[in-house]
Amino acid sequence: MATTRTFQDMLNDYLPNKLLKEELVKRDYLFQQMEKDNDWSGGDLIVPFKGGQASTITFGSLAASNDIAETKNVRGSVTSQPEVWGSLIFNHKDLMQHGKVSEQNLLKMLPDMIEDFMDYFKEVSSINLLGGPHFATLTADASANDGLITVDHPERFHFDQKVLVDDDNSTPITGYVKGINMNTGVILLHTSRTSGVVFDFSAVGADMTTAQNAKCYHDGAQSNSFTSLKSALLSAANGGSATLYGQTKTSYPYLQAINIDGTAITAANIMSSIFDALTTVRNRGKGKPSDVAMSYKNFGSCLKVIEGSKGAYTVVPESRKASQYGWDEVEIGSVKGRLKLVGIQEMDDDVIYFIDWRAIKFYSNGLFQKRVSPEGKMYFESRATTGYSYIVDIALMGDLILERPSYCGVIHTVAY
Repeated sequence: MATTRTFQDMLNDYLPNKLLKEELVKRDYLFQQMEKDNDWSGGDLIVPFKGGQASTITFGSLAASNDIAETKNVRGSVTSQPEVWGSLIFNHKDLMQHGKVSEQNLLKMLPDMIEDFMDYFKEVSSINLLGGPHFATLTADASANDGLITVDHPERFHFDQKVLVDDDNSTPITGYVKGINMNTGVILLHTSRTSGVVFDFSAVGADMTTAQNAKCYHDGAQSNSFTSLKSALLSAANGGSATLYGQTKTSYPYLQAINIDGTAITAANIMSSIFDALTTVRNRGKGKPSDVAMSYKNFGSCLKVIEGSKGAYTVVPESRKASQYGWDEVEIGSVKGRLKLVGIQEMDDDVIYFIDWRAIKFYSNGLFQKRVSPEGKMYFESRATTGYSYIVDIALMGDLILERPSYCGVIHTVAY
């Protein structure tokens, strides 16, 4: 028996090219754009807000002293700090073959593994912050003994990834990704990371259906997610949360983002629908949203309308940009000033956000941090009969706080 290696005996071979890997796209729009406060070390986070404005106006006389409406200040609070951990493992023999074992080898000399993992970690966190606990939705029923699910976002899956699949009336099932068809969106799941046994969706209680909103989750995401823009902006009636900071949304206009029904939106009328919604959001809301964030599907429809509109929409010169961080944007002139349309890979297709960046802040305890032991080591050493290994853990502890919900808006139930 030999100790474990995972670099497939390549380290001592002549490698004229770098280790083959797909190009990573930085899908971390929210982290790049929103304001961040890195000093929340835990405990209750107090979010004070004005629940009611002094509003007594009387024509023809003074108001009675006992009939004057006061400004109502409300103390909201966030009582728990969500956390997410990312973990990497390296084998001692790989490091021995690569050079002497040292902190530098472990954290720097391996082929960009930690840096690539951090990009992925940010992507997962950004998807969670934008859309909620799930990262993909089933587009067909899974009910056969073949381990196959069909999803809307196959690009979010990775080989050997642990995935939980759940719908509204079943017990969550755990599978491990062993095949990804990027063209059909079909994912193959096995029962464990090392077995060759496909998951049996035909077993009693294991089938997952689109009628019951079957979705895919990262481990622990269903009960330990961050607050998402979707849950914060949407009303409870439209699938969002009923409360923010422990206060009921419907009790205070301050806590309510303007919700617009998007069921009538089509690829042909999406631009006019966005401008109509913007007018409503700015009339009823308290802010001045300047960015309209949407999925690539919706962004592509907008671009088609703009290109074929023969001047109906004025594109600001040189505003079309493709960002190195994995999103695209274009600015449109409007009667309300410039409006930026942003296509984001992490976004779901069913919602379009109107964002005033003054409204959003991420509070954390130092943002992304490597775990450091009391001895100062940035890894944990593990011993088994198959050899030594080193585990690197990275944590993100914090949450998204929508400090001014009424500054923003959302179009929901977009389904063309």
